[in-house]
Order: sequence, then C-alpha cells, then structure tokens
Amino acid sequence: MTSMNLFTTIPLTADGRNPTAYFPRRRTNSVALAATSQESPPEIELEFIAPKAGSEGRYAVEKAKAISGEKLLRNIMSDNKIELYATYGKLMNCGGGGSCGTCIVEIIEGKDLLNERTNTELRYLKKKPESWRLACQTIVGNKENSGKVVVQRIPQWKK
Repeated sequence: MTSMNLFTTIPLTADGRNPTAYFPRRRTNSVALAATSQESPPEIELEFIAPKAGSEGRYAVEKAKAISGEKLLRNIMSDNKIELYATYGKLMNCGGGGSCGTCIVEIIEGKDLLNERTNTELRYLKKKPESWRLACQTIVGNKENSGKVVVQRIPQWKK
C-alpha cells in the first residue's frame, strides 16, 4: 500500500517568506473629490391654452413642467392629463407614430426651446404656419436649456 502525501513542501526564501504566496499590498489611490453641487436638471415650464374661450371670453390655461430634453410634447400632455385631440383625433389618432397629423399644436412662445421640425412634420405641415407642430414629434428642450413654452392646443379651431 502506497502512502499518499497530502502535504506539499513549500520552499521558503532566506528570510522565511513563501515567494509564491506573497502578494504585495496594493496601494489605494485616493482621489480628492471636489465638492460638487447636486444641481437639478434644467426644466421647461409649459402653459397650454385651451382651444376655445370659456363663457367669460377667456381661454383656460393649464400648466406643466418637464425636464429639458427628456420627453415629447405629446407625452407631457398625456402624463398631465391635458387634452390634446379634437373629437376626430380622439378616435383616429396613431398613438404617437407621426402618421396621422391629429396632434397639431401651435407654439405661441418658446419655439427656440424645441427641436427642429422633423421630416414627418415637414410632410404633414407643409402648408401650415411655421408655429404649428405635431406634438408626437416635438421634443421639449435639449437637456441644457430651460425656459417657458406656451402652447395653443388644437389651433385649427381658432383659424
């Protein structure tokens, strides 16, 4: 019967250390972090003017806020339960795909805080005023700007 040696001999260096098991300690790189202020991302204030004047002759205004560059105008309106569509649009809208043209809004103030017209908008709004946009194609802000955008809902009712 052969005996099996379960212990192996590890050669030691002259100073008594195991050369294969010796790993020098890593130095930790300490980086001094500058005190940074946790600035909130820029916000866009939005005002939505009702399509028709009320009984007193005034237009109702609904307000919302959005982080700059994060959402489409259609989604902001939907999230804040602000009516976007006229009767036909409620029934026949494309769900934000840009293929129906029923989410038309007019930008009264703050056009410079929105993205440029997309090819879809150029096609659907060819003969419409420059201030008209499709809410499903309009990005509010660009992640760096802040300000105020005033939107006339369903502008075709006032024309």
